[in-house]
Amino acid sequence: MSQPDATTSQENPAKVSFYEKRKKIYAKGVRGYFDNWRIALVILTQAIFYGGLWLQWNDRQALLFHLVERKFYIFGLVFWPQDVIYLSALLIISAYALFLVTAVAGRLFCGYACPQTVYTQLFMWIENWVEGDRNARLKLDKAPMDARKFRIKATKFLLWGILGLWTGFTLVGYFTPVSELIENVRNNNLGPWETFWIFFYGGFTILMAGFMREQVCKYMCPYARFQSVMFDPDTLIITYDPERGEPRGIRKKGADTSQLGDCVDCGQCVTVCPTGIDIRNGLQYECIGCAACVDICDQVMDKVGLPRGLVRYSTENAMEKHLSRKEILGHIVRPRILLYTAILAVIMIIAGWALTHRIPLKVDIIRDRSVLAREAEDGRIENVYMLQIMNTEERSHRYKVAVDGLEGAEIEGSGEVEVPAAALQSYNTVVRVPPESGKAGSNRIFFTITAMDNPDIKVHEKASFLLP
Repeated sequence: MSQPDATTSQENPAKVSFYEKRKKIYAKGVRGYFDNWRIALVILTQAIFYGGLWLQWNDRQALLFHLVERKFYIFGLVFWPQDVIYLSALLIISAYALFLVTAVAGRLFCGYACPQTVYTQLFMWIENWVEGDRNARLKLDKAPMDARKFRIKATKFLLWGILGLWTGFTLVGYFTPVSELIENVRNNNLGPWETFWIFFYGGFTILMAGFMREQVCKYMCPYARFQSVMFDPDTLIITYDPERGEPRGIRKKGADTSQLGDCVDCGQCVTVCPTGIDIRNGLQYECIGCAACVDICDQVMDKVGLPRGLVRYSTENAMEKHLSRKEILGHIVRPRILLYTAILAVIMIIAGWALTHRIPLKVDIIRDRSVLAREAEDGRIENVYMLQIMNTEERSHRYKVAVDGLEGAEIEGSGEVEVPAAALQSYNTVVRVPPESGKAGSNRIFFTITAMDNPDIKVHEKASFLLP
């Protein structure tokens, strides 16, 4: 066997590219059972996102994460930065819910509710409305630039820009009261961070959903890479049935088709795929589970008079063992699913219990370090404290402050403080104790802050008292 000449190899090195040149995908529109579900989810998610901004509650925005005030309003609940534990619980619940859905039904979230999928669908609707169907878009892109093409493209980009900026405006409206935001826009008085995020988020929406599309799913989204870890042979995925479909071939009138499978090799499953894959090649990480290929294949089967389901939702075990639909559903309950469900249920119960038993009062106690301890006129020792009392309810409360832990400890004055609704109030107080009530140095005492109109709203906090 001859060896390649080393000199020639060095003079003409082979060029290897690690990046595939993108080929623009012109996905064909398809209507069907799963497409109707996708449309419904697009409408539902965007009705929540765009419509939730305008809901009112207690004469304020119902959903508002007010960054300036550092308060987060969710209908009747008011959260503060100190409540970050609830955000952690929400993120954990979302993660386990995603794991559970993926283990049961594959990339169902990707195909129907992922923001990238939803906004890509919205931008494609605009594109189809302005430029036409797949064939019209192909023809338009191949045509030289003229007045008609410029007008069509400009119209599309204008509508994309309006949708993108409205999306950015809506997002910022959840962090700045939308009434203030509208007034600032009218007066051309938008703040720098508001202006930045409206254009930044709007621009990236246009970039991701209008131009990059499947590239985000294929190369940027980490979920596509580690989804296989959550799959098993009983996970529902979109599958092509090779036993039934192969050998594939076009059915010509009068020709013998007895040796052919049900697949007529029309390629429609490829033309409707938003990521441009051929589902007949098996499960691929690019598949987002949108089921467009299922809808189009069922329509083709109807036209050629063959049973539906050549491409369908199924599992690897079902394909190999020819399981019925009832048997497939029976395999859903398995150790992995039970574990995910149990963990998710426990976390949700704990988080729900903590939220329902949440005391709408928080207190921080700071002892005045500039005055360690001083002797009062009556001989008792006094320490000075500052209490930061946070009322997290949307109605004012009057609180009674009491102290214990050392014999004879008492608060100077009435020990009452009024805190407005959803506000933080500073309260300075002096605690006096007899000098013989404790040891020299630091002693532990406890403050009890109780709402005078509701004894159930009560906080018990510890502090230190210095005796000389």
